Amino acid sequence: MQFFATRATAIITIVTVIVSGFLVLSGSLGYWAVNAGFIPLRMTDLGIPSEHMFVVPAWATPLTATLIHGGWAHIVLNLVMLVYCGQFVEKALGTVGLVVLYVLGAYAAAAGHWAFGPDSTAPMIGASGAISAVVGAYALLYGERRAQAIGPVPAGVVHVVWLAAAWIGIQLLMGLAGFGASVGASGPIAIGAHIGGFLAGLVLARPLLLWHYRAA
Repeated sequence: MQFFATRATAIITIVTVIVSGFLVLSGSLGYWAVNAGFIPLRMTDLGIPSEHMFVVPAWATPLTATLIHGGWAHIVLNLVMLVYCGQFVEKALGTVGLVVLYVLGAYAAAAGHWAFGPDSTAPMIGASGAISAVVGAYALLYGERRAQAIGPVPAGVVHVVWLAAAWIGIQLLMGLAGFGASVGASGPIAIGAHIGGFLAGLVLARPLLLWHYRAA
């Protein structure tokens, strides 16, 4: 199938469906959302009861959170975006490049989410932040360029700035429309995570592209 012509995109999609689907069907979603979801306050441990032992260490939760989704609609919405954009980005960056982008995007998304609420104890779950990095790379690599150079600022830089500004603007408008900055089993959208992931995609796309073709 065309959608699964690229290995990393296919593997990430399949693993996410299997893990997320199992948690939904088994009724253990709430337990794993708390123990493997990204909780901003865990980054400092302040306010977390010392007697509570989490299954997954805090440093790993930006990744494990991508395997946990609040329901089938959440899973499908995220993975449709991953499959569509991921196959094109992987063809440009290679399998390793796509994996690096996804992993670093997950951590950038967690950082963005933390910045919006460092004292939050609500777990963030879902792969949308990491997928936002893939979307950012896709927009930069395949988007039609219409930006013009502004004085000494090259057109390529202007293009990146416009993409970043547009994405951040969309996310902030969603926040003003009533969506929050945390996400639970059926909660609102993690706006900070989407911004952090997308910016990571814009920053990493060209270096990973150059690295892929030098290594080829």
